[in-house]
Amino acid sequence: MTMTTVKSCTTTACAFNDGGCTALAITVGGSGAKASCDTFVALDARAALSTPSGQVGACKRLECVHNTDLLCTAGAIDVAGDTADCLSYEAS
Repeated sequence: MTMTTVKSCTTTACAFNDGGCTALAITVGGSGAKASCDTFVALDARAALSTPSGQVGACKRLECVHNTDLLCTAGAIDVAGDTADCLSYEAS
């Protein structure tokens, strides 16, 4: 199985966003009707990989149609908004 890529991230307040997701792997979590990036860190610094090539390492949203055994099966995901919402989240 391959890991799902973070196709885009426009959450500019995140320390792992430097023209896109630079975390090696993110975790998707959140609660209620929204899924969000649990790896989101609001710091005035930039961290991790030198180029945007983040991937989804784990997904805690069991009810998402893209979740199989805690792994994301979507082709790619988009993350956006002040709270790093996973725009690819789809409840089953």
